[in-house]
Amino acid sequence: MPQITVDYSADLDDRLDRPGLAGAVHQACVDLVAARTPACKSRFRRTEETVVGDGAEAAAVVHIEIALLAGRAEEAKAALAESVLALLPAHIKDAEGVHLSTEVRDLEPTYRSARS
Repeated sequence: MPQITVDYSADLDDRLDRPGLAGAVHQACVDLVAARTPACKSRFRRTEETVVGDGAEAAAVVHIEIALLAGRAEEAKAALAESVLALLPAHIKDAEGVHLSTEVRDLEPTYRSARS
């Protein structure tokens, strides 16, 4: 825990600093919601097609979802979302015009984790 998923538009492939972004998000989780660095897990998913609005203009998108074990205050989750949103542009070359979003949510009560 935290389970971090980053969906990003394919045209950002060469512009997105994935290792740097993962490290920054992991640190934000440690600082703001008392996560442990070794427990942070990030996955990056490239999306081949993205349509924003009516699709008339090409648009790049980065969306980060952070799923945490239940029990954190809504204020802490909101602070984490704001922090991640603010640090995101620093990890995208030529970030102007990229649609950015974050969501912090609780994992379902049935969530289980193991390391083999």
